[in-house]
Amino acid sequence: MTALPRGVRLGVDVGQVRVGVALSDPDGILATPLVTLARDLKTGIEAIPADISEIARLVELHEVVTVVVGLPVTLAGGHGPAATQAKAYARRLAAAIAPVPVDLVDERMSTVVASRRLAERGVRGRRQRAVVDQAAAVEILQSWLDRQRRRTE
Repeated sequence: MTALPRGVRLGVDVGQVRVGVALSDPDGILATPLVTLARDLKTGIEAIPADISEIARLVELHEVVTVVVGLPVTLAGGHGPAATQAKAYARRLAAAIAPVPVDLVDERMSTVVASRRLAERGVRGRRQRAVVDQAAAVEILQSWLDRQRRRTE
């Protein structure tokens, strides 16, 4: 098998209010938090929302080769309203950053795991809410990177 091609990957955790963003190193080994963006829910269907525009800027700035968007699958494995919203977000993002591919990945429990890890480090309350979306994006991206590496070994 061949190794995972070099290149920076961007992880995205889409929430109702905020979007967490994480970035990998060029070797695809480690995901780190980058930024939390406010969701722009006021932009019309024709215009590019400010959060998607900022992600597109980050994709260009960091020369990202793949964007990984978390898909909130239910515990039973189904797709509820949150998954439908994440898919719509991923489609809008893909249109804004083409030809960079957007990959949807099961993100079940990523926010729960991220919250638990932050609490274990003593980050609670308001401080946790400020960074939990970034931490969830790290969980999403890191699990994707780990799966890709296992496939190429």
